[in-house]
Amino acid sequence: MADPTLVGDLVTRERRSDRLALHAAELDRTYSYFDLCNTACKAGNVLSHLGVREGDRVAVAPEPLPEPVLTFLGAALLGAVTEFDADIDPESDARAVVVPAERESEFDLPGGSKLCVFGGAPDRPDTTHWEQEVWSENPAFPPTFHDPADPVLGDADGDRTYSHADLLEAARGVADALDLGADSRVAVRASLSDPRAVAAGVLAPLRVGGAIALPDGDAGLDATAAVVPGDADDADVPEGRSIGVGSVSL
Repeated sequence: MADPTLVGDLVTRERRSDRLALHAAELDRTYSYFDLCNTACKAGNVLSHLGVREGDRVAVAPEPLPEPVLTFLGAALLGAVTEFDADIDPESDARAVVVPAERESEFDLPGGSKLCVFGGAPDRPDTTHWEQEVWSENPAFPPTFHDPADPVLGDADGDRTYSHADLLEAARGVADALDLGADSRVAVRASLSDPRAVAAGVLAPLRVGGAIALPDGDAGLDATAAVVPGDADDADVPEGRSIGVGSVSL
């Protein structure tokens, strides 16, 4: 593919194929690039129906599951800013809040903010069911035009945002450092609440046509490289094929 300038360039129609793009160990669920690109577009359309527009904030629980990753990619297509946060304010004013279904009762969002849950059906009629709405949504997504300097990811504290260009440049550096390629599978052992983990564990493998591997706790995972907290090594991957988020330039 041509060098991407936007995060959404990683999930365009031209990238759809039967190659592995994501494996979630906890669910033993896999997504091909066809599945990933289609579902990211569907997620973007669902967020749009919830009122998310360019520049709006989307707060997402950083669970190591497909739904948070796909929500981020869908939000990026819209030009929205995702914040992965394990401790989302129950009265958050983010345009959309996306959390596991068991956390639905924690939230009492103000007008203008919408709650969406995954991993089960909601109890309240005004809460959006992620799986149901995304499954039924059209995978077509209109062309979008954003500035690479626009923000697409924020930190959990809301103190800083990162642009498409910031993240893609960091992803390029990680892909080079780990010598990632289309056959690489990168285990994301650092929390998505750290923007460096998103750049290294999500965008770096996608940039080169490799696969994201979301682990199930400390269980072993079939991966060729890993993104880990701090500067630690990962015994599950070959020596020299892990990178700590502290080493990611972002």
